Amino acid sequence: MPRTDRFLDIRRDPHSDELLARGGSEAHSILQRAGFIAVVRVHETYHRAPTGLTEDDETRLAADAVARLRAAGYHVDCDKDFDTDARPASHLPLGSAVAHLAERILEAATAEEAADALTELTAAHDGILVALREVLTATAEFHEGLGGAADQHVARRLRYLDEWRVRSLLNDLSATRNALADRRAPHPGRSTCPGEVPTTERERSAVCACPPPPRSHPAPPPPVAAGLRR
Repeated sequence: MPRTDRFLDIRRDPHSDELLARGGSEAHSILQRAGFIAVVRVHETYHRAPTGLTEDDETRLAADAVARLRAAGYHVDCDKDFDTDARPASHLPLGSAVAHLAERILEAATAEEAADALTELTAAHDGILVALREVLTATAEFHEGLGGAADQHVARRLRYLDEWRVRSLLNDLSATRNALADRRAPHPGRSTCPGEVPTTERERSAVCACPPPPRSHPAPPPPVAAGLRR
């Protein structure tokens, strides 16, 4: 991570008195988990406190963010009221566990290994996408209970995403996973060599038992255009 991305400021703006956090482009997720809201502009992205908080609530929110950021190794300059020596324990975010599936697929040497990773996404009862549908449904029900006209629109939108977008994604990925599970074949571009040299190997310089790669034949030259007849 670039050094400049490790520095942040969390202060009250002297003109608007808003609680703002600036800097640390890689720290956005920590600020969001602390309660800040991202403000995206053409030339910058910063974070502000939610509306409706008391000054004491904002102070607690800012101090919590300072503690989380410093625990993660960030350098934070802040107003005196937000300074703290607290260093809360950090836990692996859920998104990191899901991203690990991408690493497994990138390292997969067989169709079966790739299918195993996709199974965590597509499992019928406890897969990640099924859980995502449950989250969308629960959030829709929450908005329906809020009672406002805009809340009903949000609820309908969430149910649409659940029924048509995520369900379609789940169906497509399930079909992909099943097709890979049926193939059970090595990936032709990824080696599964154990890195051991057998005793029968003729070449003393060999470092593994892999066969030599197939010869690639040079592409034929382009056809020569026929000369114009005079």
